[in-house]
Amino acid sequence: MRSRFAPDRQLTTRMVVVLVLLVLLYAAFVAALVLLLKSVVLIVVIAAGVLVTQYWFSDRMAMFAMRAHEVTAEEEPRLHGTVDRLCALADMPKPRVAVSETDLPNAFATGRSADHAVLCVTRGLLRRLEGDELDGVLAHELSHIAHRDVSVITIASFLGVLAGLMVRMAFYSELLGGRGRRDQNTAALFALVMVVSGAVYLISLMLIRALSRYRELAADRSAAQLTGRPSALASALVKVSGDIARIPSQDLRTAQAFNAFFFTPALSGDSPLVAAFSTHPSLQKRLDALARLSKELGEQVGP
Repeated sequence: MRSRFAPDRQLTTRMVVVLVLLVLLYAAFVAALVLLLKSVVLIVVIAAGVLVTQYWFSDRMAMFAMRAHEVTAEEEPRLHGTVDRLCALADMPKPRVAVSETDLPNAFATGRSADHAVLCVTRGLLRRLEGDELDGVLAHELSHIAHRDVSVITIASFLGVLAGLMVRMAFYSELLGGRGRRDQNTAALFALVMVVSGAVYLISLMLIRALSRYRELAADRSAAQLTGRPSALASALVKVSGDIARIPSQDLRTAQAFNAFFFTPALSGDSPLVAAFSTHPSLQKRLDALARLSKELGEQVGP
């Protein structure tokens, strides 16, 4: 899909590299499980089933988890009007538009392709942002769709899900399937499968998170270039990040599973270890990048 969003060769290269590495890791993971569990058909069926489910139904799963629903132009004229205008400006197909009734101020885009994408905003976001700030956030999410990084993240995250499922499958197949008594060999098999699955999960998580952090910076840049207002996007970032800190922690933990898709993370931290596994760059890093872009574009801020 071609659009007027500025192409990002670094983002494209990173997505290709991450996908190639994950495919190789995935192939090695399945091969190791086949050798350990001696069940080729079961492993292949489960792996294929998880991939197909996550790829084809990722938008529905995200919408269900966030209690979101599609809205018409009559129900949300302001939201649809903004999306219509930005899609025309970007020369891209309009995604489905949805609203989550949560007060958590955020937005996300999901779906396997531009033709099956959905852009969802929360009621909390619509209530808090001014027009130019909303433009920046929605342009950010539309950039994810135009650059196809939404579908790449969806596919990439599948391996971590599979690794977790394999641990459970190995445990229950040995415990309940009656393959043998609980002797030292069985215990060693359990331990080996769990070690392999844990290593695969950790490696895939680091690869996905590194890509996720870069794609957020790329979407900030593309959105600011499209709207011509980096300062408005920066204002939205500050406002949303500040208000998220006042949301009850229970609500934030519920939404944390979708951090990689959100405009800003539901939960974050400042320690180096947390930053290494974060789905987003730090707020300051995003603001600094937008400030530099504002200077490049010669944006006039203030009266």
